Formats: sequence, C-alpha cells, structure tokens
Amino acid sequence: MKVCLAGEGAMGGNHVKTLQSIEGVEVVTLAGGIEADAAAFAKEHGIPHHSLDLEECLSQPGVEAAVLPTPNQVHASQSELALNMGKHVFVELPMALNLKDSEHLVSVAEKSGLVCMVNHSMLYNPFHREIYRQVHSGEFTLYHIVQQTYFMRRENLNMHGKPRTWTDELLWHQACHMVAFVAWLLEGQKIEAWGQAGPKHSKLDIPMDITIGLRSSNGIIVSSANSFNNHGPITGMYRYIGEERTYLVEKGTMTDTEGKPVPLADESFPSPIHEFINSIREGREPLTSVQSQLPVMRILHEIQEHLDA
Repeated sequence: MKVCLAGEGAMGGNHVKTLQSIEGVEVVTLAGGIEADAAAFAKEHGIPHHSLDLEECLSQPGVEAAVLPTPNQVHASQSELALNMGKHVFVELPMALNLKDSEHLVSVAEKSGLVCMVNHSMLYNPFHREIYRQVHSGEFTLYHIVQQTYFMRRENLNMHGKPRTWTDELLWHQACHMVAFVAWLLEGQKIEAWGQAGPKHSKLDIPMDITIGLRSSNGIIVSSANSFNNHGPITGMYRYIGEERTYLVEKGTMTDTEGKPVPLADESFPSPIHEFINSIREGREPLTSVQSQLPVMRILHEIQEHLDA
C-alpha cells in the first residue's frame, strides 16, 4: 500500500516510523509545509518524493491513502480533498475546528465509501482501555473522572520546541482527547457539557486556561482542567474514582489506590496507524471513523457555546 504523508512536524515524525514498520506499506511522498524542512524530512526517512502541494502528492502513482498530521485548521479541507481524489484518510484530531465543518466532512466520507479515520488516540491507549474494560464488565463502578492537561505554551512552539506556523488551542485539540474517550467510555449515556475560559493570550488570541464539566445521564461526572500557562513540562493526568477503588493514569503508568501498578488484561490492541491500515485491508469501518466520532464534536460545540457566553 502506497501512502502520502502530509506534515514534517512532530507528529509526522512519529507516524512515518510506524508506517515504515508495517509490512507492505510504503511512504512514497511527503506533502510539506516548509520547503527546507520537508526536504530534510524526506531525506532522513527515505521518502522519494516531496512537494508543498498536497494535491500533487496525492496524485503520485499508486497512492491509496493519506496520513494527515497537519495543522488543525486544515484537517477538514485536506481530508475532503483526499477523499474526493479517492484516497483513504487518517487525520489527526480534531477532524475540524467546529461542528459545521465536522458534519460536512462526515457527509463527504459517507458518500465516498472510503475509510476516513480520526486519531482519537486515547481509545487505543492500553491503560484507558483497561478502565473501559472494567467499567463495561461491571468490575469497576465509576463515579468521577478528574483530568488535567498542562503545558507551558506562551510561545508558539511544538512539543520539540520548534516554531509553529499555526496556533494550537485547548478545547478543540487538547481537550478533544479527553472528550473522545469519555464519550466512548460512557457510550449510550446522554452527556451534559459546560465550560469556562480564562483570558485570551495577547498575541496568540486563544484562551490559555479552560475548565470543563461533563455529567452523564447515569450520574458519572468529569472535572477537567486545561492550561497553556503551566510552568513546567507537558503533563497529563487522569484520576478514575469509583466505588471499589481509585486509579491514577499518568506519565505512562497506571496505579491503584495503594500506588501499585495495575496489570492489564489486554495489551495487544493495535496502534491507531495499525488500525487504519487494517481497516482498509479488511474493508471495514475503523474504531475511530469520523462517522463514529461526530458525537464528540457535538459535545465540544456545546462546551464552545458556554465559553463564548
């Protein structure tokens, strides 16, 4: 399978390594954003063709699929372009930055009959999948999720400290990870959502701090705090509070009430990129197809209305 990768940034570097590790998959072209960076990236990873024109890259002979770890603002338009050119699509979250564009992309994907998958990576994380398993098996009665995501992002830099050509934001990107997993964990439940935002950054023009509240129809609540103002390294934490015990997921570990590591029942679930390739080969809808994730975007829209108010 020949693949077009778009984006020479931090996530592009992660995805190209996974793609090149899968038997029968070949990254044959790179659609870049900055010529010098794209040329260096293509040379480093042995990609034979690169261009700053995505359509040119998608038109390379034999390309069947596009992987789009590109700026948030172009996810929807680039996905639509690729689908209209007959390519399967893997796009980084969010699929779009508002509900209207999300609904439009889902419509395009459904009409195309192609795989169009968004990288809601939390649904593939073994620790959070263990929470899902225990909740749905009845082993763990969940009451409250406390979630925190902290960055220092007062300058427009990516995770490797390199300047960005676009501006990240807390709700539709960072908090989207949490909302996607909660929507999956609480599937079948109606979720009420609200939020509030602190002041906008004077230059970046985005809220630097937000809090989010969620409540399911069966009474489970979520308290979420997100900041681009936090002094220190990137930090993420999930505390799952239940009847039987409390779990803490942070820094690549999952511990129980006593601080002991939690054994995982299943560590074999594929990565998002593997799920994308497998779903194409097997002719099925992937776990995080854009169609299945549209309810997530509706929850974000509801939160955005609260932030705007």
